[in-house]
Amino acid sequence: MTPSERPRRLNLQQRSALAGEAAAASAEVENALVWPSDPTAAAFFDVDNTVMQGASIFHFARGLYRRKFFTTKEIASAAWKQAYFRIAGVEDPEHVADARNSALSFIAGHTTAELEELGEEIFDEAMAHRVWPGTRALAQIHLDEGQRVWLVTAAPIEIATIIARRLGLTGAMGTVAEHVDGVYTGQLVGDLLHGPAKAEAIKALAAREGLDLARCSAYSDSSNDLPMLSLVGDPCAINPDARLRAHARAHGWRIHDYRTGRKAARVGFLGAAVAGAVTGAVAAGVSLRGRDRSA
Repeated sequence: MTPSERPRRLNLQQRSALAGEAAAASAEVENALVWPSDPTAAAFFDVDNTVMQGASIFHFARGLYRRKFFTTKEIASAAWKQAYFRIAGVEDPEHVADARNSALSFIAGHTTAELEELGEEIFDEAMAHRVWPGTRALAQIHLDEGQRVWLVTAAPIEIATIIARRLGLTGAMGTVAEHVDGVYTGQLVGDLLHGPAKAEAIKALAAREGLDLARCSAYSDSSNDLPMLSLVGDPCAINPDARLRAHARAHGWRIHDYRTGRKAARVGFLGAAVAGAVTGAVAAGVSLRGRDRSA
């Protein structure tokens, strides 16, 4: 989708639907050489604090910053637009779109190949050791049963795909950043793959792959993912926040917590503080710059 083709004004539901459709269309099937023995069942895993401790985009942004992928001026500008939007509560459609897309403005002009190459390096140095062994074991159970396993995350699709590949999963769906001829424009396709958009992505993928959602499973730590969890027949709360834990108990869902009590409180607070994964990347760059100056 080029800038000239992008819809100008979409409401939240339309943006969520577009984000979900884009994510499903971009879902990369890594292990397509072997057809699953149970093709109508699958598992969907959120990433941040579900598969991996902390926010994947934070670790990724920190790695990019260390490699001088973006300047302090670029990240500060994006952070300011986000802060102004949240504080002022601007409702003008053009301002809303600008604030939403500014979180990715600093990748404009970079190539998809460049981001993917750096992503492989950053996964090895900052993400691999943060994967929860318990969650990885759950994903492997689904694979061993002949089911496909997808990651579903608000993080950029490029990051999600790398994580899925490294963990030996089927593929991933994530936020899709617009690019033309392999160069990022700095805009989103639709919106972040967050909340209702994840459910839209799963429905689109299920229709494409012939999945029976009543036989599928979904895993997340956040109450923001209730639309996704409620879509499948086997929802499970992993390292849940307080609201999700209460909802899971009330509805008889499975609950797994791989954190210590102290770590659970700390990680839960961080998860609640991050409004969206891509916005978290902006915050990461600013906080790192602040620490560098104070060192």
